[in-house]
Amino acid sequence: MTQLPASPLQLLQELDRRSRMHAQPLPQQLEVKVTWDGVGFRLGEYQLVAEMSQVKEILTHVSLSRLPGVKPWVKGVANVRGNLLPILDLSGLVLDETSRMTRRSRVLVLQHRGVHAGLVVDEVLGMRHFLEEELSESVERLPSTMQKYASGIYRQGGDSWGVLDIHRLSEMPEFMAAAA
Repeated sequence: MTQLPASPLQLLQELDRRSRMHAQPLPQQLEVKVTWDGVGFRLGEYQLVAEMSQVKEILTHVSLSRLPGVKPWVKGVANVRGNLLPILDLSGLVLDETSRMTRRSRVLVLQHRGVHAGLVVDEVLGMRHFLEEELSESVERLPSTMQKYASGIYRQGGDSWGVLDIHRLSEMPEFMAAAA
């Protein structure tokens, strides 16, 4: 049987000695990598991603009121919690290919510099996280009609994700020119 130290100070010193004897080394410091987060979605055959901060909301179903005398990519307007929201077919706008709304279709809501609009996409693929080194600023693999709205392509696990800059899109003159 071991004898206990006589004073509280000696007891603390003994505990310190035993703790140091059995202490494990600190884990190796790992390199922290910066990630970019976005909302993944599909337009036709293309996998795209928009910066998380550019998508204010994702709507699953909207009741549309059609508008006369507008371009084919304007689906109509929807009443979203008492506010009228123009709903635009993103595929029609950036690919010149009108898409059909299906049960997988979603509406990405943007709000930028006074512009509020909903963009219909074929499917939302969830949050995506990319490392900075996975970004290529070349957008040549995207269709030419989409390239002016894209800011790069992330390559991850054999997949390519075009980065669609929704704010840049909303600032383009053709975005506001909805009248036919």
